Amino acid sequence: MSNQTPLSMALSQRKSDERATPLSAFRMARRWWLEGRRLNLSLLAEELDVGRATLMRWVGNKDLLMGEILWSLYRNIYDEAIARAEADPKLDGIDFLTQIYTDINVALINAQPLHDFLRNEPQWGLQLLTSNVSGLQQRLVDTWARLFDKELRAGRINPEMDADTLAYFIIRIGEGTIYCDLICGRTPDPQPASHAFRLLVNGHCS
Repeated sequence: MSNQTPLSMALSQRKSDERATPLSAFRMARRWWLEGRRLNLSLLAEELDVGRATLMRWVGNKDLLMGEILWSLYRNIYDEAIARAEADPKLDGIDFLTQIYTDINVALINAQPLHDFLRNEPQWGLQLLTSNVSGLQQRLVDTWARLFDKELRAGRINPEMDADTLAYFIIRIGEGTIYCDLICGRTPDPQPASHAFRLLVNGHCS
């Protein structure tokens, strides 16, 4: 009886027999970034054994690919923060939202790959994170706007601005907290941002 299985045969295939896909390109790029490697599309295409034109067709451009990587980091942190807050029955309304916001900011302050990236490529990194060239900024605003809309419809918060505007400002405040060491040489501190969040979302700090 042969000891070969479909898995062992697949693993023994030559690299040239494996077909790269847009998803495998993203996964490899993300792994490189987490390892602290610079994102080089020519090297990525070579490693995937596809033409650079094919890779560009898949990912759009370097900014958009990096935006997907950064969004995947944020989305994982956001989902984990939501799950922790939902697991605490004592949290409701402004307390629920503030806990999520604070958890996300703390996680991003402590995200070593993110800060390694910003130290190595500060100009490009800040452009990706604080503008919409990569599509990341709008995704962040849309994500928070949906959460605010849900809480507004439930009557658990009563801000003095609409959900989209509120989401934009709390994202900007978060950026000033998370990246302040690079922007102005200050030590990141999530508490003032959480205080400002409560003021904007609920109009008071109690």
